Amino acid sequence: MSETSAPTSQSDDPRARHQDLVQQVEEHRARYYGDDAPTISDAQYDALERELRELEEAHPELAEPDSPTQLVGSARVETGFASVRHRERMMSLDNAFSLDDVAAWLARIGKEAGDHPIVCEPKIDGLSISLTYERGELVRGVTRGDGTTGEDVTANVRTIATIPATLSGRHVPELVEIRGEVFLPVEAFERLNERLLEEGKAPYANPRNTAAGSLRQKDATVTAERPLDVTTYALGALEWGAARPHPSIGTQSGIYEVLAEWGLPVSAFTKVLRGIGPIEDYLEDLEAKRHDLVHEIDGAVLKVDDRAAQAELGSTSRAPRWAIAYKFPPEEVHTRLEDIRVDVGRTGRVTPYGVMTPVLVAGSTVTYATLHNRHEVKRKGVLIGDTVVLRKAGDVIPEIVGPVVAARTGDEVEWQMPAECPACGTPLAEQKEGDKDLRCPNAQSCPAQIVDRIAFIGSRGALDVEVLGEKAAAALVESGVLANEARLFDLAEADLATVPLFTLESDSRKDGVERKAGDVSTNGLRLLENLAAAREQPLWRVIVSLSIRHVGPTASRALATAFESMDAIRAASEDELAAVEGVGPVIAASVKRWFEVDWHVEIVEAWAAAGVRMADERDESVERTLEGLTIVATGSLESFTRDSVKEAIISRGGKASSSVSKNTDYVVVGANAGSKAAKAESLGVPMLTEAQFEALLAGGPAALDA
Repeated sequence: MSETSAPTSQSDDPRARHQDLVQQVEEHRARYYGDDAPTISDAQYDALERELRELEEAHPELAEPDSPTQLVGSARVETGFASVRHRERMMSLDNAFSLDDVAAWLARIGKEAGDHPIVCEPKIDGLSISLTYERGELVRGVTRGDGTTGEDVTANVRTIATIPATLSGRHVPELVEIRGEVFLPVEAFERLNERLLEEGKAPYANPRNTAAGSLRQKDATVTAERPLDVTTYALGALEWGAARPHPSIGTQSGIYEVLAEWGLPVSAFTKVLRGIGPIEDYLEDLEAKRHDLVHEIDGAVLKVDDRAAQAELGSTSRAPRWAIAYKFPPEEVHTRLEDIRVDVGRTGRVTPYGVMTPVLVAGSTVTYATLHNRHEVKRKGVLIGDTVVLRKAGDVIPEIVGPVVAARTGDEVEWQMPAECPACGTPLAEQKEGDKDLRCPNAQSCPAQIVDRIAFIGSRGALDVEVLGEKAAAALVESGVLANEARLFDLAEADLATVPLFTLESDSRKDGVERKAGDVSTNGLRLLENLAAAREQPLWRVIVSLSIRHVGPTASRALATAFESMDAIRAASEDELAAVEGVGPVIAASVKRWFEVDWHVEIVEAWAAAGVRMADERDESVERTLEGLTIVATGSLESFTRDSVKEAIISRGGKASSSVSKNTDYVVVGANAGSKAAKAESLGVPMLTEAQFEALLAGGPAALDA
């Protein structure tokens, strides 16, 4: 089945459009719930189902009882497993796609949004399961199926280590159906795909589909090889018999306590909240943490906590009114991989990247996505022409997750890594045996490397030259004004007058000044001003700007702090460099090798002659209040950028670390802090607000006790 695009507009004939949508939704549901891999993304399916619902709301006569909008799961799935009827029906959930939808749901279930305490929990992207225990013993595991009847996968369920064969605790009922979600942990999914590709087999598209396929293996020994896990979250049929009912069973949150007492896994991220404000905060926090969890999630589930209120609110034919699924904005979509090309970076690394049919994902249109290296292309198993799963999480670089194998037509083509640099024709090579990356060794004169190095100098992480981007760097090199980065700080108006990008195309008048065609443009003048300001940047930024392999901002700061001048760094031995905390032997060797190359030294000397700062003078007015302290900052701070918070720590004698450990003294927690804050809490590391951090900067640890 080929990729289906999201719907655009309804047909002029509602009945014809309805039939078309019903067919598409049923086909995709059958793939999702069956053994075949889905060929469209969840977001594209949601759009189809949403259009179908809206069409039926506008034309109620089209809403037949067997419409997909009235059913749970898929009635078209045939897998060969025995069918088992659930004692109590397994329902689906209605969806909310915005915070406004959540607020509207809260208003529907109560006179005011704060009427009911709400249980909030992650929505795991897995396979729904019902576990039946009789007198505490596991007797059956059944998939959700169509909600009324599912598949008997008991033998496979017994292979999942986290599902107990016998319930523990004092209040064990005569019979109970326990509902949960079976999933494959993300790391296990990645390892499985690597193994499949090594064996010459097609990879899976996503962990959810893999979990479903693993649980439906005819041979339970195959399932046992997959490290499936489960999270439980609800009860179905419940008969206490002679057992005393558990006192916590009256609330949804109490059910989680009961499940845990019985020895079943429950989510650690469940909270009971009241009112739209705290619920919105929870949803935003969970979305920020979604990639830190062991399993994939695609949203959150909200449930009325009080079970008596649940019974009063009741259900529709397919979903409870007392619960709703909030879907995160899609970070994964399907699109076509039109080509694979390579990019030559500033250190000569040759990186394959995918060229795709443009697609909207995570709020932006994506056409290109990295494939990292030739081994990664092979590991992912993607072919040119594939429908691929594309992921983009927030500001993270778009990534091709893998192919949608079920959508292949046979016209796809395997990609081959080029043997020569596409920019200069030099044969590509590994820098050392066993490298995953191929590099162009022609660092001195490869135009792609030169342009990328010059553009990098202008980046915010280096010397922050606003006008000096990739386009400007390419124009300076292509016009012959710069042969490499050595003369960058010697540029004058006369040089820029020979670069079309920085000259006026016609006469103009601005700020009372007459300008003629061919004069240097405002952007050109700004470039010269930016370069003049960049000469005064601190030493660590100058070191970063040299594009020495392995030497990023952290190592550059460490070198600048330890040696205080470029001359001292050049004169230091490899052992002296390696002894600096945050440097080590690999970076030390790279620095020494870099300074042994004549044309590298010429760059440093040319910059120094042009007035670029080559030494730091310690500001004695800044007290060393953080001497010996290791501090981690996480989340968004109001008064500090990522760089300025590090500067503030280092200038006061502290170490700005990027990871939390038992050796961390403090963690500064800003808005939307993620896993680092959680780890600090688990390790007992003191956490500071921004105001407390500012007090620490001013007066050291003693200021926190004041």
